[in-house]
Amino acid sequence: MNRKKVAAIFARLKSLNPTPTTELEYRTPFELLVAVILSAQATDKSVNLATRTLFKHASTPQAIFKLGVAGLSEYIKTIGLYNSKAKNVIEMCRILLEQHGGEVPQEREALEALPGVGRKTANVILNTAFGQPTIAVDTHIFRVANRTGLAPGKDVVEVERKLDKTTPDAFKLNAHHWLILHGRYTCIARAPKCADCVILDLCEFRQKNLPNPKPVATTVRKIVPAPMSPTPRSKGRQPMAKTARAGAKRGRGR
Repeated sequence: MNRKKVAAIFARLKSLNPTPTTELEYRTPFELLVAVILSAQATDKSVNLATRTLFKHASTPQAIFKLGVAGLSEYIKTIGLYNSKAKNVIEMCRILLEQHGGEVPQEREALEALPGVGRKTANVILNTAFGQPTIAVDTHIFRVANRTGLAPGKDVVEVERKLDKTTPDAFKLNAHHWLILHGRYTCIARAPKCADCVILDLCEFRQKNLPNPKPVATTVRKIVPAPMSPTPRSKGRQPMAKTARAGAKRGRGR
C-alpha cells in the first residue's frame, strides 16, 4: 500500500475520533500498568469492573503489594487467569519498589523486565502513559493491518515494524488507538461491517462483507409454438402403408 493511501486511511479514522484513548480506566501510569497486565485474554469491560473496586482500596505499588497474592485475587477473581495475574502483579510491585523507587519506568527494556509485561504491554504504557509514538499490536490491530493491506505481516513484530515505518509522524501517536478501535467495532473478526466502514474504498481486502444487490425483476414471456398445418397428400399416389396393405390382399387372393 502506498504512503498516500496510508495517510488517507489515518486521516479518515482521525475524522471519526480526533482524540482517541484506551478504554481501560486509570488515573496514573501504575494503575494503567496493572490494568493492562490484567487485560491479557480478557475484555476491557471485565477489567474495569474489577479495578474500580481494587483501586478504591489499593492504587499504589505499596498498597497492592501489602495485599499479597491471596488478597489481590479476591479483587480480580472475575477476570480470567486471575491467579497467575495476581502473582505477576505482586511481583511487579516488588520490583518497582526495590529497583525503581515505586515508579513505572519509561524505558522499554525496564518495562519488559517486569513480570507479566511483554512487548505489547510495554508499547501501551510508553504510548498511553508517557506519550511516546509507539504502536502496540494486539489481535485487533494484527487483523486490521493484514486485512486492509495497511501493514501485512506474519507476526505482530513484523506488523509493528511495518506500521512504525509507514505511518506518517502526524498520526503515529494515536495510530494504536485508531486501529484497535476500528478492529474492535468495525473490522471485526467475523462478518466485518464493511458497509459501515469509513475506509471502505481505501481497503484492499478483496472479500468485503457487503449486502448483495437486489435482483432486478424480469418478466418472462412463455412462447407457445403454433400448431403445424398438415402436409397435403398427392392425388396420384397413395401412402406407403395403404399400398402395402393392398398388395397383401391381392397376394392372398391368388
